[in-house]
Amino acid sequence: MLSINNLSYFIGGRGLYENASLHIKPKDKIGLVGLNGTGKSTLLKLINGDYQPSAGDIQKAKDCTIGFLNQDLLSYQSEDSILDVALEAFQATLKLQEEIDAVLKQMETDYSDQVIDRLAKLQDQFEANEGYTIKAKAEEVLEGIGFQTADLNRPLKTFSGGWRMRVMLAKLLLEKPSLLMLDEPTNHLDLPSIQWVENYLKTYEGAVIVVSHDQEFLDNCIEKTVEVSHGGLTLYSGNYSFYKEEKKERMEIQQNAYENQQQMIKQTERFIERFRAKATKSNQVQSRVKALERLDRVNEVVDDNIAVNFKFKFSQQSGRDVVTLDQVSKAYGDLVILKNSTARIERGDKIALIGANGKGKSTVLRIIDGTEKVEGSRTEGYNVIKSFFAQHQLEALNVNNEILQEMNQAGSSKTEQELRNVLGCFLFTNEDVFKKIKVLSGGEKSRVALAKTLISEANFLLLDEPTNHLDMQSVNILIQALEQYEGTFITVSHDRHFIRGVANKIWYIEDQEIKEYPGTYEEFLNWKAKQDAEALVTAKTESTPKVVAVKRREINQTEANQVKKELKKKQRELEIVEEQLMGLEEQKIALEAEMASPEVFADSQKLEAVNLKYQKIKDQEAKINAQWEQLVEEIEQLELELG
Repeated sequence: MLSINNLSYFIGGRGLYENASLHIKPKDKIGLVGLNGTGKSTLLKLINGDYQPSAGDIQKAKDCTIGFLNQDLLSYQSEDSILDVALEAFQATLKLQEEIDAVLKQMETDYSDQVIDRLAKLQDQFEANEGYTIKAKAEEVLEGIGFQTADLNRPLKTFSGGWRMRVMLAKLLLEKPSLLMLDEPTNHLDLPSIQWVENYLKTYEGAVIVVSHDQEFLDNCIEKTVEVSHGGLTLYSGNYSFYKEEKKERMEIQQNAYENQQQMIKQTERFIERFRAKATKSNQVQSRVKALERLDRVNEVVDDNIAVNFKFKFSQQSGRDVVTLDQVSKAYGDLVILKNSTARIERGDKIALIGANGKGKSTVLRIIDGTEKVEGSRTEGYNVIKSFFAQHQLEALNVNNEILQEMNQAGSSKTEQELRNVLGCFLFTNEDVFKKIKVLSGGEKSRVALAKTLISEANFLLLDEPTNHLDMQSVNILIQALEQYEGTFITVSHDRHFIRGVANKIWYIEDQEIKEYPGTYEEFLNWKAKQDAEALVTAKTESTPKVVAVKRREINQTEANQVKKELKKKQRELEIVEEQLMGLEEQKIALEAEMASPEVFADSQKLEAVNLKYQKIKDQEAKINAQWEQLVEEIEQLELELG
């Protein structure tokens, strides 16, 4: 479907790619991985035609269409509603609808065979394009990635950049291009939305290339991994976990080959040095010199994984109780976040607060921090020293400071060498520590702000989305740092790999209360799956339909929500069909009046022509009536399921 052949691309004198090749097949699901700066996003732009190769070429099949989600779309604005923007994915079908509307308007005065035939053909084509369901499909995708039904008619320009990016993702998914390219699609999604996109991509009919730092997302939706490294593209025939294991084995083989070759080189050089002056050995010496010159050298393995060894120092340990919330309530107008909720954080807790956007997770962090006013009581324990990391902390960095200066101002008593060691763990080495904050990327600023948080000598950390803008290597560094942290922390995150690595308790907000699971994320998932399964069995074994419906609503809310979405979809389709039937009924009435007129009734040819039109309308009506009956049955069944 698409071939990259001997691709080279240079920025100034620096070569991002040199003679790189890759072949993409029609249903490939590929994860593109590599360190920051290796050119992953650049490769997508080369494929999309935004950049031109310095050498080599990219060939694609004639019928190959490309859809590209990238961070540049954050700036896209429109006065249209987000539903209308998503519907732009169906341009051809929308054009058919306009043509049908124009023909129906024409039929108010013109009942010629030509017009009726054109209407029939347009409607058949519209139906073949599944035109009656495009609105329902767009709504399903938008709601799947986190929008509420009430949001669908709001103008795109009223949403933040992250939510606008979701709309562009929805539009791309609805367009279904042959090759779908997604650059960091999970950056602006919450956990339920990430899982929805994963499931969508698993069954996507075309090819997919994903650049992502979310390791679990890659594991769940890709089947091949391509590593960008040293200007080349290396293919691994498995998901991200397979890639890590396979790469480890390849590195061991390469390192062994390197060491063996180095030993051979040293032996050869010793021979050359020893016998260089002997005439009797000159031929052998020259032969070995030429052999070394021709030798294809094996590169030494450079391990990208950095082992972190932080030494956290607390001026004092906190008491056993860190923060206690008792009967706490918080609302913004009609939006209730918490109502009479109670929770307790103890020394040594490593809590992950998870859930969908809009539930109030960041608000809960501020309540725990004591910066958000609430009803009820918040009690802070003895000797608690807090440090809060959130994305706004990036703006709080002094842009005119060098990185080392900024770290010095964090209030710790660490020496310059100790600060350099910490910065080295966060990938700032050698002269990097003298870079000005203002020249750093978003990810680099995040790493500086995180490093400042970790050296603050706080015994209680509050971390709001700490993995945003971090690459995989930086996420793994943060996991290692928090594993060694002996204090208490609570973090809000949608990165499941990160949560698995750091949390010993899971919090989530349900029914306007903070709920706690006292175990790891893996244990929480197993418990949740068991709860859902038991709920489904209980619902099925209840004898009374009314009781079954109540149980479904109380216990299996996810299933009930899916039924509600399907019901809404069918109800919208029914409305469209009923509008068509009304239009046909009006045409029938007009034709009946025409057949009853003395002028037509007295002319057999005119009467026959009008009667033919009438029969065609009746045939269409019968066909659409069948659709109406089917929809009514499906709606009744769905309503019965909901009780």
